[in-house]
This record gives sequence, structure tokens and C-alpha cells, in this order.
Amino acid sequence: MIASAIIHDGDPVELLEGVLVKKARKSPAHRFATYKTRKLCERLASTGRYVDSHAPITLGSSEPEPDVAIIHGEYRDYTDRHPGPGDIALVVEIADATLDRDRILKRRIYASAGIPVYWVLDLNRRRLEVFSDPKGDNYSRCTMYESHQRIEVVLDGSPAGTILLSDLLP
Repeated sequence: MIASAIIHDGDPVELLEGVLVKKARKSPAHRFATYKTRKLCERLASTGRYVDSHAPITLGSSEPEPDVAIIHGEYRDYTDRHPGPGDIALVVEIADATLDRDRILKRRIYASAGIPVYWVLDLNRRRLEVFSDPKGDNYSRCTMYESHQRIEVVLDGSPAGTILLSDLLP
């Protein structure tokens, strides 16, 4: 669609289940949480992975732009395509105005694609929902963390470290 000039690079839309969906404006709290999450993920991503934010990933009939993602390989590996399902270790969506979309629609998209771990950072309730073990169009496990708790970050089935949830919150 960009090549055909139907939409332009930078238009505030993403493709979700074959439908162009307008992205919500990002609040200062959202921007802060995205920055902190990205920095902490960069600390935990080992060699052979990199962290990206607000960049497209290709998942069947969807091309979401997660707030933060840990991707296998090097940034240079994706000069001719976006990362796909097998390239992704973790996806994070920061939710203030988009909680329902992130918890329902995007969870279904990420689970259907087999994304192993999906986080929804709920800024309003100051908690984190960690979805894992995708089965069909849902995840079979969901763990909730409150702002005072530590989260064990698991990448490719192995512990990568821990973070304090309050460090991600404004």
C-alpha cells in the first residue's frame, strides 16, 4: 500500500487482521514507559537478538507495530523484509488508551502467529499481564504482576533476567 501510495510511510495506521486500524496518540506516560521498557529489554537481550520499537512485524494478515519487540538476529538481517513469527522472542504493548485492543485483538493476533511471550503493560492499573504458551488464537497462560513485583523475563524458554515492574512505570 505504501508502494502504491494508498498510505504513506509514517501514517498513524497498522494492519490488523486485514483491516487498517488507526493508532492512538501516544501520551507522555506511554512514551516514558516505552523508553524504559526498551532500555530494560536491551539490557536483557543477549547476543543474537536486538530490541526494536514501533516497527512493523509481519504476521499473516496483520502487520502490527508493537511498542517494543525483542527480535532474533541483527537489525541488518531485516533489510528486505520485516521480522516474522519465528523471528520474535517477545512483544510488548504499552496500554493506556488501547487496553481493549491490546488485550483482545492483538493478543489473538500474536497468539495465532505463535509469538511465544506477549506483554501488555497497563499504565492505568499499573500492572503487567504476561501471556505465554500460545495455543491456537489464545495463550494458555497469563500471569499478572503488580507494580511492586519483580518479573522474570523469559526468552526462548530460558530465563534472561528479572526486572522490577515499577521501573517501567511513570
